[in-house]
Amino acid sequence: ILGAAINRMEAQLSGPRGLLHPAVTPSVRCYSHGSHETDEEFDAVRVTYFNKPDIDAWELCKGVNTLVGYDLVPEQLYDFASAVGILEAVKDKAGPHREICPYVIQELRPTLNELGISTPEELGLDKV
Repeated sequence: ILGAAINRMEAQLSGPRGLLHPAVTPSVRCYSHGSHETDEEFDAVRVTYFNKPDIDAWELCKGVNTLVGYDLVPEQLYDFASAVGILEAVKDKAGPHREICPYVIQELRPTLNELGISTPEELGLDKV
């Protein structure tokens, strides 16, 4: 749900995109071994991965870390720690652009409140 809220906010800021949102949308992804994967194929692989009914916390964390490396956000998260981790990743990805994270939190605040999710700062994780 948190991922869906982030995606809705992204859509408002940058117009319609696919299920997974790269910062720059290439039409084809190229890898060193020469094969090509379309955006639709790329999305389908990741959607299948996150929709596994038996996905465990380690696989979820690994998948999210992979997506963060691609500047992507998964659609669904049903785990408090993962939701807070995504908020931390947003802050890390914002880098020197300190105005981005407060804006994201502002836009997500109704959803965060509804789900009872605290920000990393509210949990004191920024002081660790």
